[in-house]
Parts: sequence; structure tokens; C-alpha cells
Amino acid sequence: MNPLAGHTNTYHTYGFEEALEGIAAAGYRYVELSAVPGWTEHVDLSTPPAEVRGVLERHGLEAVSLSGHSDLTTREGLDHGIAAVLWAAEYGLPIVNTAVGGHQSADENEAAFLGNIAELADAAESAGVVVALEIHGDIMASSDVTLPLLEKIGRESVQVNYDTANVEFYSGEKAVDDLPKIVPHLAHVHLKDTTGGKGNWNFPAIGSGVVDFGRVLAILRDAGYTGPYSVELEFQGEPWPPLTDVTEAMRRSREHLNALGLE
Repeated sequence: MNPLAGHTNTYHTYGFEEALEGIAAAGYRYVELSAVPGWTEHVDLSTPPAEVRGVLERHGLEAVSLSGHSDLTTREGLDHGIAAVLWAAEYGLPIVNTAVGGHQSADENEAAFLGNIAELADAAESAGVVVALEIHGDIMASSDVTLPLLEKIGRESVQVNYDTANVEFYSGEKAVDDLPKIVPHLAHVHLKDTTGGKGNWNFPAIGSGVVDFGRVLAILRDAGYTGPYSVELEFQGEPWPPLTDVTEAMRRSREHLNALGLE
């Protein structure tokens, strides 16, 4: 079974409890937690995992992954990545999602990243956690540039978190064309819609943009993908929609995916 989670980053400008309440109200049973410095800091990695688990249990939710994005080209970002891996391991989460240059990445330093990633991979292997690098930024804009990077990394503990809208935002290529090339390397998938076009920040409810989720899910199903799916909506950026609108968009997204056979 592929768990269908709601990503707390969808509630970017709202609090952690508001995010969990909304995700539960929208009909999800699973959640991706966000611990992204300077962006969505719903989880403080100094908080004991048992305490966070208790909060989720009150909302009837179960975590499947941790979003711990940081700039892995820097020592500070690497330290956050390692802390996220250790926190996830203590919680019992098998996947930490991150990106080469963190949330704000644009032009990225590949050499600096490659100089740091081995240390993060070591920590992940020791902890029994997979680090899933997101399709995001310039170095991982699409499968075509990501596959050679994975070869350079060469570590089983470092895989990919595929984002169905980011590939178009950063490279201009559609997910249905790009995805088949990289499925064997996926540990996690962000289901995110887009109204289309490179550089167009408009990520609405699933089913209201241009991503063909029927084909996306068929590609993944046929390739034997068994990891989590996480719904992430980022709208048109800040200011975020009203809280009730965010939850309604999450509900519509779940219903659209349910209709496509993803429960």
C-alpha cells in the first residue's frame, strides 16, 4: 500500500495544530511533517519525537516522512540535514525529504553539495533512514540532470523525492514525460499540481491544473513504486489563502486522487 499523506507545508503560514486539524478534516490519515528552517517550521528538531507523535495521535494522524530541507551546500545546512535524519530515526520515520540547496535554492554549487552529501549519506545509513533529494532547483530540475548526479553520489541511502509540479516549474518538462526515466530511484513522491509553465508559481488543488495524475499514478503503479505519496499545495505563494480555503483545496485534492484509485 502507498500511504496518501497531506503535507503540513500546504499550511505554510499557519501553525502546526492548524495544519494537522486541516489535514485530518480534509480526510487524510497520514501526514508529511515539515521542519524547514526559514520556511515552514512546524516541527522543531529539538522537540522529542514522542511529544510530536502525541500531537498527531490526538488528530488521528500517522506520519510517513519528514521534510527537512536545508542548504546542503553549506555546513549549517548539512548539520540540519543530519539532525533531521537522527530525529526521523528516533521517531521511526524511514524517509527524510530535502533538496540540494534547500527551499530557496536557485543557482546551486554542485561541488559544495558533493563535498557534503557523503557525510549525510553516512548518517542516514547508520540511522536506517533514506534521504530523498527533491526534484527542485537547477541541479535537480529534471530526471535528465538528476540521474548523473545520483551516479556521482553513488549511495543507496540517497534517493529521490519526485515532485510532479517542480519538474515543470524548474525545467519546463511535464511530469508524464520525465517521470518514467527515474522511477527506480524514487523513495517518495510529492503530488503537486501546476497551472503550467517554467517559473510559474501557481500550485493549486490537485485536479485543477495541467498535471495528468491519472497517467502519473499509472506510470508509478506499473513500475512497482511502493513508497508514500504526499499532497503538497503551494497556491500562488504568499499571502496564503484563508485557512478554510486551504483545507477545502486539500479535500478536493484527496477526492480527485481517490477517484483515480489512490486511497
